[in-house]
Amino acid sequence: MSLYICSLNSGSNGNCYYIGNGQEAVLVDAGISCREIETRMSRLQLSIEKVKAVFVSHEHADHIKGLARFHQKHKVPVYISDATRKAARLKLDKQLTFSIKSHESISVGTLSVTPFPKQHDAADPYSFIVSHQQICTGVFTDIGTSCENVIHYFRQCHAAFLESNYDEEMLEKGNYPYVLKTRIRGGQGHLSNSQALELFTSHRPAFMSHLVLSHLSKNNNNPAIVQNLFDRHAGHVQMIVASRYAESALYQVGQSAAVKPSQTSTQLTLSI
Repeated sequence: MSLYICSLNSGSNGNCYYIGNGQEAVLVDAGISCREIETRMSRLQLSIEKVKAVFVSHEHADHIKGLARFHQKHKVPVYISDATRKAARLKLDKQLTFSIKSHESISVGTLSVTPFPKQHDAADPYSFIVSHQQICTGVFTDIGTSCENVIHYFRQCHAAFLESNYDEEMLEKGNYPYVLKTRIRGGQGHLSNSQALELFTSHRPAFMSHLVLSHLSKNNNNPAIVQNLFDRHAGHVQMIVASRYAESALYQVGQSAAVKPSQTSTQLTLSI
Protein backbone atom coordinates (compact mmCIF):
# COMPACT_ATOMS: atom_id res chain seq x y z
CA MET A 1 0.00 0.00 0.00
CA SER A 2 2.23 2.78 -1.32
CA LEU A 3 2.50 5.66 -3.72
CA TYR A 4 5.74 6.52 -5.50
CA ILE A 5 6.39 10.18 -6.15
CA CYS A 6 9.02 12.40 -7.70
CA SER A 7 9.48 15.82 -9.22
CA LEU A 8 10.74 15.57 -12.79
CA ASN A 9 11.26 19.36 -12.78
CA SER A 10 9.97 22.22 -10.69
CA GLY A 11 10.27 25.93 -11.37
CA SER A 12 9.38 28.69 -13.79
CA ASN A 13 11.39 26.86 -16.47
CA GLY A 14 9.07 23.85 -16.31
CA ASN A 15 6.96 21.75 -13.96
CA CYS A 16 6.20 18.04 -14.08
CA TYR A 17 5.32 15.74 -11.18
CA TYR A 18 5.04 11.93 -11.16
CA ILE A 19 2.68 10.03 -8.84
CA GLY A 20 2.02 6.32 -9.21
CA ASN A 21 1.75 2.87 -7.72
CA GLY A 22 2.99 -0.49 -8.96
CA GLN A 23 0.50 -0.65 -11.84
CA GLU A 24 -0.13 2.85 -13.16
CA ALA A 25 0.90 6.47 -12.76
CA VAL A 26 -0.15 9.97 -13.66
CA LEU A 27 1.77 13.14 -14.42
CA VAL A 28 0.61 16.48 -13.09
CA ASP A 29 1.61 18.97 -15.79
CA ALA A 30 4.11 18.48 -18.59
CA GLY A 31 6.07 21.71 -18.63
CA ILE A 32 9.34 20.22 -19.84
CA SER A 33 9.97 18.64 -23.22
CA CYS A 34 8.80 15.16 -24.07
CA ARG A 35 12.44 14.10 -24.45
CA GLU A 36 13.32 15.38 -20.99
CA ILE A 37 10.33 13.61 -19.44
CA GLU A 38 11.46 10.37 -21.08
CA THR A 39 15.10 10.85 -20.10
CA ARG A 40 14.42 11.69 -16.49
CA MET A 41 11.94 8.88 -16.03
CA SER A 42 14.44 6.48 -17.58
CA ARG A 43 17.11 7.53 -15.10
CA LEU A 44 14.68 6.67 -12.31
CA GLN A 45 13.80 3.36 -14.01
CA LEU A 46 10.18 4.48 -14.41
CA SER A 47 8.21 3.10 -17.32
CA ILE A 48 6.46 5.54 -19.66
CA GLU A 49 3.95 2.79 -20.42
CA LYS A 50 2.61 3.03 -16.88
CA VAL A 51 1.74 6.71 -17.28
CA LYS A 52 -1.99 6.51 -17.92
CA ALA A 53 -2.89 10.21 -17.87
CA VAL A 54 -1.62 13.77 -17.66
CA PHE A 55 -3.55 16.23 -15.48
CA VAL A 56 -3.13 19.89 -16.40
CA SER A 57 -3.24 22.56 -13.70
CA HIS A 58 -3.41 25.64 -15.93
CA GLU A 59 -2.29 27.08 -19.25
CA HIS A 60 0.97 28.85 -18.37
CA ALA A 61 3.84 27.68 -20.55
CA ASP A 62 5.91 26.24 -17.71
CA HIS A 63 3.12 23.71 -17.13
CA ILE A 64 2.18 22.71 -20.68
CA LYS A 65 5.08 23.26 -23.09
CA GLY A 66 5.85 19.54 -23.42
CA LEU A 67 2.25 18.36 -23.24
CA ALA A 68 1.21 18.23 -26.90
CA ARG A 69 4.26 16.23 -28.01
CA PHE A 70 4.09 13.81 -25.06
CA HIS A 71 0.36 13.33 -25.65
CA GLN A 72 0.77 12.74 -29.38
CA LYS A 73 3.76 10.41 -29.10
CA HIS A 74 2.57 8.22 -26.25
CA LYS A 75 -1.22 8.49 -26.79
CA VAL A 76 -1.68 9.39 -23.14
CA PRO A 77 -5.08 10.84 -22.17
CA VAL A 78 -5.14 14.44 -21.00
CA TYR A 79 -7.45 15.72 -18.29
CA ILE A 80 -7.94 19.48 -18.46
CA SER A 81 -10.67 22.00 -17.73
CA ASP A 82 -12.56 23.42 -20.70
CA ALA A 83 -11.41 26.97 -19.95
CA THR A 84 -7.77 25.90 -19.61
CA ARG A 85 -7.93 23.94 -22.87
CA LYS A 86 -9.25 27.00 -24.71
CA ALA A 87 -6.67 29.30 -23.16
CA ALA A 88 -3.81 26.89 -23.87
CA ARG A 89 -4.65 26.56 -27.60
CA LEU A 90 -3.06 23.13 -27.74
CA LYS A 91 -3.58 20.57 -30.48
CA LEU A 92 -4.94 17.60 -28.56
CA ASP A 93 -6.67 14.46 -29.76
CA LYS A 94 -10.35 14.97 -28.95
CA GLN A 95 -10.76 11.25 -28.33
CA LEU A 96 -8.08 11.36 -25.64
CA THR A 97 -8.96 14.68 -24.02
CA PHE A 98 -11.31 14.79 -21.04
CA SER A 99 -12.80 17.60 -18.98
CA ILE A 100 -12.25 17.99 -15.26
CA LYS A 101 -14.65 19.56 -12.78
CA SER A 102 -14.19 20.83 -9.27
CA HIS A 103 -14.01 18.15 -6.57
CA GLU A 104 -15.14 15.36 -8.94
CA SER A 105 -12.76 12.40 -8.57
CA ILE A 106 -11.48 10.61 -11.65
CA SER A 107 -10.40 6.96 -11.62
CA VAL A 108 -7.18 6.12 -13.44
CA GLY A 109 -6.85 2.39 -12.93
CA THR A 110 -6.62 1.99 -9.17
CA LEU A 111 -5.61 5.63 -8.68
CA SER A 112 -8.14 8.31 -7.83
CA VAL A 113 -7.42 11.91 -8.84
CA THR A 114 -9.44 14.80 -7.43
CA PRO A 115 -9.14 18.29 -8.97
CA PHE A 116 -9.90 21.36 -6.90
CA PRO A 117 -9.85 25.08 -7.77
CA LYS A 118 -7.25 27.43 -6.35
CA GLN A 119 -6.22 31.10 -6.45
CA HIS A 120 -3.89 31.85 -9.37
CA ASP A 121 -3.85 34.28 -12.28
CA ALA A 122 -4.93 31.82 -14.95
CA ALA A 123 -8.16 31.05 -16.79
CA ASP A 124 -9.35 28.19 -14.58
CA PRO A 125 -6.54 26.92 -12.35
CA TYR A 126 -6.65 23.59 -10.50
CA SER A 127 -4.54 21.60 -8.11
CA PHE A 128 -4.86 17.86 -7.56
CA ILE A 129 -4.68 15.13 -4.97
CA VAL A 130 -3.92 11.57 -6.04
CA SER A 131 -4.85 8.65 -3.80
CA HIS A 132 -4.44 4.89 -3.75
CA GLN A 133 -5.65 2.60 -0.97
CA GLN A 134 -6.00 5.47 1.50
CA ILE A 135 -2.53 6.89 0.72
CA CYS A 136 -2.77 10.43 -0.62
CA THR A 137 -0.36 12.83 -2.33
CA GLY A 138 -1.19 16.39 -3.34
CA VAL A 139 0.30 18.94 -5.73
CA PHE A 140 -0.01 22.43 -4.26
CA THR A 141 1.87 24.78 -6.56
CA ASP A 142 0.97 28.06 -8.27
CA ILE A 143 -1.33 29.05 -5.44
CA GLY A 144 -1.63 32.70 -4.49
CA THR A 145 -2.99 31.98 -1.03
CA SER A 146 -3.81 29.07 1.26
CA CYS A 147 -7.53 29.14 0.55
CA GLU A 148 -10.09 26.80 2.11
CA ASN A 149 -9.70 24.26 -0.70
CA VAL A 150 -5.93 24.11 -0.28
CA ILE A 151 -6.20 23.67 3.48
CA HIS A 152 -8.94 21.04 3.19
CA TYR A 153 -6.97 18.82 0.83
CA PHE A 154 -3.57 19.45 2.40
CA ARG A 155 -4.90 17.97 5.63
CA GLN A 156 -5.54 14.69 3.80
CA CYS A 157 -2.03 14.20 2.40
CA HIS A 158 0.63 11.71 3.40
CA ALA A 159 2.92 13.59 1.00
CA ALA A 160 2.70 16.90 -0.80
CA PHE A 161 4.45 18.97 -3.43
CA LEU A 162 4.13 22.39 -1.81
CA GLU A 163 5.07 25.65 -3.47
CA SER A 164 7.68 27.72 -1.64
CA ASN A 165 8.25 30.22 -4.38
CA TYR A 166 9.98 33.27 -2.93
CA ASP A 167 11.79 34.72 0.02
CA GLU A 168 9.93 37.91 0.91
CA GLU A 169 13.06 39.97 1.56
CA MET A 170 14.76 38.81 -1.63
CA LEU A 171 11.68 39.68 -3.67
CA GLU A 172 11.35 43.12 -2.06
CA LYS A 173 15.01 44.01 -2.57
CA GLY A 174 15.31 42.38 -5.99
CA ASN A 175 15.25 44.04 -9.40
CA TYR A 176 11.82 42.84 -10.55
CA PRO A 177 9.54 45.72 -11.59
CA TYR A 178 6.94 46.72 -9.02
CA VAL A 179 4.04 45.38 -11.10
CA LEU A 180 5.64 41.91 -11.23
CA LYS A 181 6.39 41.93 -7.51
CA THR A 182 2.75 42.83 -6.88
CA ARG A 183 1.58 40.02 -9.15
CA ILE A 184 3.75 37.43 -7.38
CA ARG A 185 2.71 38.34 -3.83
CA GLY A 186 -0.77 39.70 -4.51
CA GLY A 187 -2.90 36.67 -3.66
CA GLN A 188 -3.23 35.37 -7.23
CA GLY A 189 0.43 34.57 -7.79
CA HIS A 190 2.64 32.37 -5.61
CA LEU A 191 3.24 31.35 -2.01
CA SER A 192 6.23 32.76 -0.17
CA ASN A 193 8.47 30.63 2.03
CA SER A 194 6.76 31.93 5.16
CA GLN A 195 3.27 31.36 3.75
CA ALA A 196 4.17 27.80 2.79
CA LEU A 197 5.64 27.20 6.24
CA GLU A 198 2.48 28.53 7.88
CA LEU A 199 0.37 26.11 5.84
CA PHE A 200 2.65 23.23 6.81
CA THR A 201 2.92 23.98 10.52
CA SER A 202 -0.77 24.82 10.98
CA HIS A 203 -2.42 22.18 8.83
CA ARG A 204 -0.12 19.19 8.30
CA PRO A 205 -1.73 15.92 9.31
CA ALA A 206 0.01 13.75 11.89
CA PHE A 207 0.56 11.03 9.25
CA MET A 208 2.38 13.24 6.71
CA SER A 209 5.76 11.70 5.87
CA HIS A 210 7.16 13.68 2.89
CA LEU A 211 7.08 17.32 1.85
CA VAL A 212 8.59 18.33 -1.50
CA LEU A 213 9.21 22.07 -1.55
CA SER A 214 8.49 23.12 -5.10
CA HIS A 215 8.45 25.88 -7.73
CA LEU A 216 11.28 27.88 -6.15
CA SER A 217 12.04 31.19 -7.87
CA LYS A 218 15.46 31.35 -9.51
CA ASN A 219 15.91 35.04 -8.67
CA ASN A 220 13.96 35.47 -5.45
CA ASN A 221 14.77 32.34 -3.49
CA ASN A 222 17.55 29.95 -2.61
CA PRO A 223 17.29 26.17 -2.05
CA ALA A 224 19.49 26.39 1.06
CA ILE A 225 17.20 29.00 2.62
CA VAL A 226 14.15 26.82 2.01
CA GLN A 227 15.83 23.63 3.23
CA ASN A 228 17.08 25.25 6.43
CA LEU A 229 13.75 26.94 7.15
CA PHE A 230 11.66 23.81 6.81
CA ASP A 231 14.17 21.46 8.44
CA ARG A 232 13.73 23.43 11.66
CA HIS A 233 10.05 22.53 11.70
CA ALA A 234 10.17 19.11 10.05
CA GLY A 235 9.59 16.78 12.97
CA HIS A 236 9.30 13.32 11.44
CA VAL A 237 8.53 14.69 7.94
CA GLN A 238 11.23 14.24 5.31
CA MET A 239 11.92 17.58 3.62
CA ILE A 240 12.98 17.60 -0.04
CA VAL A 241 13.67 20.72 -2.10
CA ALA A 242 12.78 20.10 -5.75
CA SER A 243 15.25 21.21 -8.40
CA ARG A 244 14.59 23.37 -11.45
CA TYR A 245 17.38 21.54 -13.29
CA ALA A 246 16.92 17.81 -12.63
CA GLU A 247 14.59 15.15 -11.35
CA SER A 248 14.34 14.41 -7.65
CA ALA A 249 14.78 11.02 -6.07
CA LEU A 250 11.86 8.61 -6.21
CA TYR A 251 10.14 8.42 -2.84
CA GLN A 252 7.90 5.71 -1.50
CA VAL A 253 4.98 7.11 0.47
CA GLY A 254 3.11 4.86 2.84
CA GLN A 255 6.17 3.03 4.07
CA SER A 256 9.51 4.28 5.35
CA ALA A 257 11.52 3.48 2.21
CA ALA A 258 12.88 6.14 -0.13
CA VAL A 259 15.12 5.86 -3.16
CA LYS A 260 18.05 8.28 -3.18
CA PRO A 261 19.55 9.48 -6.49
CA SER A 262 22.89 7.78 -5.78
CA GLN A 263 21.33 4.65 -4.34
CA THR A 264 18.60 3.67 -6.79
CA SER A 265 17.22 0.34 -5.69
CA THR A 266 16.58 -2.16 -8.47
CA GLN A 267 14.35 -4.18 -6.19
CA LEU A 268 12.07 -1.19 -5.64
CA THR A 269 12.06 0.43 -9.05
CA LEU A 270 11.45 -2.69 -11.11
CA SER A 271 7.91 -2.91 -9.78
CA ILE A 272 6.95 0.67 -10.59
